[in-house]
Amino acid sequence: MYMSSPQSTSVEALLAPRKRPYKVLVAKLGIDGHDRGAKVVARALKDAGFEVVYTGIRQTPRQVALAAVQEDVDVIGVSILSGAHMHHVKKLMEELRKLHADDIPVVVGGTIPIPDVEPLKKMGVKYVFLPGTSLKEIVEKTRELAEEKRRLEGED
Repeated sequence: MYMSSPQSTSVEALLAPRKRPYKVLVAKLGIDGHDRGAKVVARALKDAGFEVVYTGIRQTPRQVALAAVQEDVDVIGVSILSGAHMHHVKKLMEELRKLHADDIPVVVGGTIPIPDVEPLKKMGVKYVFLPGTSLKEIVEKTRELAEEKRRLEGED
């Protein structure tokens, strides 16, 4: 005799459309070759259930914008330690606008001086992670931004 357990899944549940995982692109812009932090963040996001695309080091703003569009990401995370964040992020935001993809939230982390936070936000950056930000906070904020983007797209 067959008895179903409380953990058994109904046919309806198996056939129901599944919500695709949130997708994040993690990027290193410019000549910044220090990628340990980006890899740690990418792994934390992956462990939290995100699909993560890591572009690797030495990417141009155009390459990152194109990859974000091609991959249909929910959030772009830029890790930058070179001090060139104002220049590169400005170019990235311009490239996203050119591609009509400026609805993709962009977050920036790394060695960002506090006086640069507001100018980055004025460029369109949704959140800036300063040195010492916990992985938990990065995951939570990234999830919040991805949820908001999906809600605005009617994909909730």
